[in-house]
This record gives sequence, C-alpha cells and structure tokens, in this order.
Amino acid sequence: MRSVVTWSDTAPERDGVRSVCYDIAHKPDGTQLVTGVGSRVLVYDSSDGDLLHSLKGHKDAVYTVSYSRDGKRFASGAADKTIIIWTSKAEGILKYSHNDAIQCLAYNPVTQQLASATSSDFGLWSPEQKSVAKHKVSSKVLTMGWSNCGQYLALGQYDGSVSIRDKGGGEKVLIQRNGPVWSLAWNPNKDEPHDVMAIGCWDGTLAFYQLNGIQVGKDKALGFDPCSVSYFSNGEYMCIGGTDRKVTLATKEGTTLTQICERNSWVWCCQPRPKQNYVAVGCEDGSISMHQLIFSTVHGLYQDRYAYRDYMTDVIIQHLITEQKVRIKCRDYVKKIAVYKDRLAVQLPDRVVIYELLHDDAYDMHYRVSTKIQKKLDCNLLVVTSHHVILCLEKKLQLYTFHGVKEREWVLEAVIRYIKVVGGPENREGLLVGLKNGMILKIFIDNSFPIQLIKHTSSIRCLDLSFSRSRLAVVDESTSVLVYDLASKALVFEDKNANSVAWNTEFEEMFCYSGNGQLSIKTGDFPIHQQKLQGFVVGFKGSKIFCLHYVSMQTIDVPQSASLYRFLEQKNYDRAYAVACLGVTENDWRLLAMTALEGLSLVVARKSFIRIRDMRYIELLNRIEKGLRAGDPEVLFLAEIYAHQGKYQEAAKLYAKADRVEKAMEMFSDLRQFDEAKAWAEEYAQTKGG
Repeated sequence: MRSVVTWSDTAPERDGVRSVCYDIAHKPDGTQLVTGVGSRVLVYDSSDGDLLHSLKGHKDAVYTVSYSRDGKRFASGAADKTIIIWTSKAEGILKYSHNDAIQCLAYNPVTQQLASATSSDFGLWSPEQKSVAKHKVSSKVLTMGWSNCGQYLALGQYDGSVSIRDKGGGEKVLIQRNGPVWSLAWNPNKDEPHDVMAIGCWDGTLAFYQLNGIQVGKDKALGFDPCSVSYFSNGEYMCIGGTDRKVTLATKEGTTLTQICERNSWVWCCQPRPKQNYVAVGCEDGSISMHQLIFSTVHGLYQDRYAYRDYMTDVIIQHLITEQKVRIKCRDYVKKIAVYKDRLAVQLPDRVVIYELLHDDAYDMHYRVSTKIQKKLDCNLLVVTSHHVILCLEKKLQLYTFHGVKEREWVLEAVIRYIKVVGGPENREGLLVGLKNGMILKIFIDNSFPIQLIKHTSSIRCLDLSFSRSRLAVVDESTSVLVYDLASKALVFEDKNANSVAWNTEFEEMFCYSGNGQLSIKTGDFPIHQQKLQGFVVGFKGSKIFCLHYVSMQTIDVPQSASLYRFLEQKNYDRAYAVACLGVTENDWRLLAMTALEGLSLVVARKSFIRIRDMRYIELLNRIEKGLRAGDPEVLFLAEIYAHQGKYQEAAKLYAKADRVEKAMEMFSDLRQFDEAKAWAEEYAQTKGG
C-alpha cells in the first residue's frame, strides 16, 4: 500500500489565536470536511481542498467539531465555553454554553442528540429539548463516542477512566486504564458479534473493550502516545495518529500494517473519509491534508492455484478449477505472496513463512506451516521453489534456503521487471527473468551463470514459455506481443495492444493474450480468434483461461471448436483430437469421430466414439480393423461407414467399386428397400454394360 497527498492546506494565524487543528469531521456523504483551526471553523471540499467557508463565531481556540448523522447540521465547541450548531450551508442557528472550555462533541449515530463535555461535566442536547441536561464528572473528559446503537456514550477521561453512560447520563460501566484516555472509537461494523471500542491511552497503548467492559485481547504497545483513533467505514481497518507525527494504518484488532503519512508536528486528528480510501489529517502546526490510500494487489499464481491478500493480514488460496477457497490468518501485515506446486511463501514484516500442502493431491487445499525464515528480508518481488525462496531487489536476485541461509546471488545488468519459476527438478528449478533493458534470461538456481535467451529492444512486461519450452512469448512496455522460436531465435509472431500473455499448459501450439478489452487466442498458423475480455490474462489451461480483473480472479471457458474445425480441414486428426481434449461440445466430438473414421484414422475415431459412448460405431471399428488385418480393401470399409451414416446410394457405389455388388444388394434387402435395390441394380448394369 502507498499513500498520495491529494490536497493540503495550512491555515494562517487569525484573531490572535494560534493555529492548531485539534479536530476534524466528515459530512456523512463524504463531500465536505469540517475542521477547527485557531478560532475559526473551516469547511473544505473533500475532493479538491477548496475552502468553502471560514466561519467566525468563537472567540477562542476551537477544540472539537462533529457532524450529525443526516448531514443537515454540524456543531463546533471551543475554549470560549460555547457550542455553536451550524446548518450544512454554514449558517449558525443555535448557541449554548458550559461553565468550562468545551473539550469534545459527539452526535448520536441514530438520533439528533448531541453530547458535549468539559473538564467538569458533560451535557446531552437534542432539538426537542429546551435545556441541556448536564451531568458532573470526576475528571476532565478528553474524548467521547456513541455506540452503534446510539444507546450508550463512552467518556474517555484524564484520570485514565472510561465511563460508559446511557442516554439519560447514568453510568453503566467503568473501565480503568493506566494513563489519560485521549481517544476512543467504536467499530462501526454492525455485523460484529459484539460492540467493540478501541481506546488510545497516553501510556503508549491501544486497547479494545466490549460494551460490558470486558477487554478483548491484550494491550497493543504503540511506542508513542495516540491522539486520535478512528475506524474506516467497513470496520476492518483503523488509523492511528499521535505524538510520533505519523498516521498509521492498522487492522481492526490493532495490528500495525503500514505508515499512511508522516507530518511535521503532532497529529491531533485523523479521520477516514466515509466509504472511501482517503484519510484526512490535522496537526499541531495547523495543517490539514487529505491522503489517498492506494492498495496494491499482492498475489501469486502457479498453474491452477491462485493466492491473494485479503484484509491486509490474511491469505486466501483459490483453486481455479474447483473454485475451492481456503483462508490463512497470518495476523500480521502480508507484504508478498508466492506459490509453486505444493509450496506457499508469505512474507511478513519480520519473517517469511513457508506453508506446504498436507496431502499429495492435485485438489487438496489443506496447508500447514512447514518452516519460517526469521529474518527481515526486503524485496520488490518474491518467488518460491521446492526448497528455496528467491528475492528480487532492483538488479539483484538472492537465493535463500528455507532455513534462511543465503546460497547464491546474481547481479544482473538492469532492473528486473518480471520473474517466474518455469519448473524443473527439485533444487535445480529454472527461472525466467525479464529486464528493463529488454534482456530475457533463464537462470537455473544451482548455477551462478544466467543464460541469455533473447535480447529484446524494449523493457519487459510479461513472459511465458510454451509447454515444450521451445517458444517464448513476450509482452513489452510498448504493448507489443511477440513470440520467439528459442532454437533459431527467430520472431514467429507479432501483434499490438497486449498487456499480458499466457501459453496453454496442455497444448503446445496455443497461446492467448489480453489487451484493449479483447482476448485473443492464437493456435498454430490459424487466424486469431477474438472475444471481449476485461482485465489481464494470467493463465491458460485446456479450455479455461484465468483472468485477473482488478482484484478478482475469473475463470473463463473458451470454446476450442474453431481450432478443431481448422485441423479437420487439414485432415490433421491427431492435432484435432488434442484440441478436442481441451474442451469441446459433444457434437464436436461426434464430428471429429465421423471425420476421422471417414479418413480411416481409426485410433482417433475409436477414442472419439468412446468419449461419446457410441457402441454401434465402436463395433463397426472392430470389424474394420479385423478386415484391414485380413487385407480387405479400404474402399469396402468406406462403404460400410456410409451405410452406417444412412448414405445408402454412396455406400452402394463404393461396394460396386470394390466388386462386392452382393453387399449392396444385401444392404438394400435388409432395409426392405426393394424398389431402390432394383433401380440401383439396373443403373449398375447399365453403367457396367456401358
């Protein structure tokens, strides 16, 4: 994951009040951002950072802002002891006060009730009330938040206590922490089995509690004091900001994933934009910034097994043929994934975990931990073999055993753009490597010297070897797809507008490539077959093409009928049968069987008739093979084939050609077609006589 600053602003000091951004709040639809900076309430357009309103109303520093659930009004509270309620059009409509500076505000997520708190009390206001109901507290309230149901309000206090109150203000649960509670937030996911509250405490910890006060898990040591804790809309992630001047992305359980940004001063507030991957950040120096989170796809593929990262800490392995899926909970930030045969390698921040299949079964989906490399290994790309992991770092390839011992290192002449394991014996597997300068290499992991396959003219984007390793398909940065014959180094095919390419793993002469919204399939010397496809093709097995579209892997069944028909036109029955085995309809199998039978390709015909379970023709094949061994002419068998197909006149002519007229007469007699027999006999006599 990486983050990009989409906009930022630093408010100047106004009205003699130092510019500090203590709090921010998003409009529920995500279109506006309200902040308190100095004595002003600033309203920004969330998309581009345009300042829509700079609202005067407070006479001292604004400490807190909150937006109502319906988006029709928002509130601000300040050190001047007043609370102002504004419409969404930035019009002040109501003001009320406490006896001390306003520390925090929170709108109820269900009703229009607004909670406000100071160092000595907290108040509950709603539009239907004339007065604000106030309740004393034992210690300064620093933060507050409503539960999802809107029935309970949690108050985080300076003495380390968290008091959970009902809507009437009565205390229901008291939680005691070891330092001032500067931030708290409820997980917004209503599908969670319990309401869970995250508490950021100024003893450098993050803790989680249920509504009943029972702690969930252990304290998470942060290494800094958190000033802000907030959840994303789906409740799966949270962001944490504080005295380390950074905003950190974490899982809902508090597992640190990665850094979102680093600022120049303390981060007082950070809030994800509703239902979007953006985070707004406010700091001690008065700066406000919006950061877009860009989540990269972390995945690995080997033949029909696809593994990908889910929720940043889980790995899901999907069998692309059976559609089975299994989830592995790593409980840490998953940085890289690699798959090879029965091995799965998962890179975490401080280790690499190697998993293996429990059973030697092509469809087994049960993985167990085989070993761990307890090292922090940085890399751009990761691949795994039977007994090694290979790390790619710019121009370097490093080979490590599963025990963490570095066995070999290759330093190449340009940055590595693509790497793939192409099989081989254990401990001697081969790697296909494409470089930025266009060089394509093959490296055997037991050999220190790379082998140059092709020197291409443009940077490599994607590579694949054919089934027999005789041809190499390349996609380069200019979106050209090229196929080279590795024996002669000759270019045998070229096309444009490609983003990815894959050879069929079960048929030597067939490959496919995607690009420009099209899937193109090339078989032998035949014309290209095209159909619509969005995404990248990443695998081709039989009649199934595996396509990655955004983050989802799709399995697409493609018909092989066109290639079958072309091989039949060439009377290449063996290749036609090989294509049919990839996946064709029953009618295509029957056509192949009949055509091979008429061409007297009996082996292909027999296999095809067995495939469609046609016993009548299998018995005919038995008679034909017996006759061939006896030395009977081929034309006689063609006559029998035509007779089985109902082409009686053609069969009779072939019987006559073989000088077996009695067979023709016998055929017509068996069919009780006496008139046809008489007519044919007369025609035959005239022809013979002529």
